[in-house]
Amino acid sequence: MEVVNVTADAETFTSNAYLALGESPTLVDAGAMPGVTDAIAEHTDDLDRVVLTHQHGDHVSQLDAVLDAFDADLFAYADHPRRTDELADGDTVPVGDETCEVVYTPGHADDHVSLVSEHSLFSGDVVVHDDGAFDDGSFGRTDMAGQSRERLIESIEDLLDRMPEGVEHMYSGHGGVFEGDVRAVVERALERAERREPKYPDE
Repeated sequence: MEVVNVTADAETFTSNAYLALGESPTLVDAGAMPGVTDAIAEHTDDLDRVVLTHQHGDHVSQLDAVLDAFDADLFAYADHPRRTDELADGDTVPVGDETCEVVYTPGHADDHVSLVSEHSLFSGDVVVHDDGAFDDGSFGRTDMAGQSRERLIESIEDLLDRMPEGVEHMYSGHGGVFEGDVRAVVERALERAERREPKYPDE
């Protein structure tokens, strides 16, 4: 499945926004990059849906622009004025050429979900490959109001329990795309989170 990070050239702070092409073109998170609709249009004229991992501003600031431009459905766990489909733990949703299971993964955000298929993991901010704090296995920050390191640890454990062995593509909300042994990266993220040390010096 071809997946394009349509916010890769952003000059302002944003999450990654992944356009999964194929049978059912899907955008995972809309990001905060002005002009993201033009970046999407370079690859497809048709967008079936936008799926949100969570609704932090860096993931949704351009959501209205995307929905207006492509008349796509909106799949989200938490309420949103433009949500057409409510996500729940255990649901399945088409993403490009794959079918993903929804795994509820709070801790970084109360409404956080990850998307897992036989081959791919869209992990949002719960687990990332590299983010400046750690390389080759990091995790979302938990030092702000409404966040919980303990709940994040449980979410990563749940993710490992429900992730197939053959997952080899990891598309996280920040940092680079990882290709290879995704389970090993998630396990390293869990180990680091379980140390319960501040992720950042000022945390």
